Amino acid sequence: MNRLFTAAAIILAFTGCPKAPGPGPTVPFSGDRHLANVTGLTTDGDNGEAYFSRDGKKLIFQSSRGGFACDKIWTMNIDGTDKRMVSPDHGANTCSFFLPDGRIVYSSTSHIPGACPPKPATPAGSRYVWPLYPYDIYIANADGSDPKPLTDNPKYDAEPVVTSDGKRIVFGSQRDGDFDIYSMNSDGTDVRRLTDRMGYDGGPWFSPDGTRIAWRAWYPETDAEKALWKDCMDKDYIVAVPLDIWVMNSDGSDKRLLVKNGATNWAPSWHPDGKRIIFSSNKDDWRDDIKAFGHNFELYIINLDGTGLERLTFNRTFDSFPMFSPDGKKVAFGSNRDPLKPRQTDIFIADWEE
Repeated sequence: MNRLFTAAAIILAFTGCPKAPGPGPTVPFSGDRHLANVTGLTTDGDNGEAYFSRDGKKLIFQSSRGGFACDKIWTMNIDGTDKRMVSPDHGANTCSFFLPDGRIVYSSTSHIPGACPPKPATPAGSRYVWPLYPYDIYIANADGSDPKPLTDNPKYDAEPVVTSDGKRIVFGSQRDGDFDIYSMNSDGTDVRRLTDRMGYDGGPWFSPDGTRIAWRAWYPETDAEKALWKDCMDKDYIVAVPLDIWVMNSDGSDKRLLVKNGATNWAPSWHPDGKRIIFSSNKDDWRDDIKAFGHNFELYIINLDGTGLERLTFNRTFDSFPMFSPDGKKVAFGSNRDPLKPRQTDIFIADWEE
């Protein structure tokens, strides 16, 4: 999944556990718009990137729970019951998604020795670093059995999202020396590079009909920015930078900038109508004391033509990883809004009201 932003340390430290609790408390915020009956689905560990199955009955997510030192992938019912670990019990595992037939895809370092991949040193002057582990993308049965690699690349392959018909997978990769977006058949064949501009292209997400892709991007412009980016790619990490939201056709054509405001805008996904994109941003958390954007990420929605930007959540903590259910009736997202766990992320679900 997913995750070039100043709150990286909150989101990237997910692991797994042999036991899972039941649903969490209802945590309403009076300022939430269009989100009713907000209910917590997790209470243990750090949790993130909860994405719906095609039938809307299950969520797949990553979680740090139970003593594992690296992220693990879990599934659960949308009421928070029946939590099951479906990734290997070793290696770092992240960025999971359902195929329409119930099978799963996820990214994993389980193919390399060691319980967890080594973390890179934090460069001078940077508070947060996103390590680019040598993930490969795997496909497995719904219960996690019979995992098979779809990619074989010594660099980062992750962030897989599947078309609604299950035929194509879009993902982010460092395989050609930069960080770009690729697509492939769901059996790993016919890999196509969709972006080729110097800089970061990540977090791709297919539109409901599979004809378009939304993603987040940062393109260095100055010599200093280009040198920073080259250093990141050479050392397999990324530091926090501003991010914009872009949209393109699924073949990589007609790239169009949708959201640019100097802030960190990321985690875009689509409303089932194919006309709106929901995303997370810290655009309203400008910090005068540090002359930069802060850590408070909220949810927003915007029309595909760039009009109608609307803020959905209003609180003083982190909200991100939004995804609509296929029927558009519910939204799942990650948040630090549980006052009993102010520094950990949990999965929440809400009814969507137009």
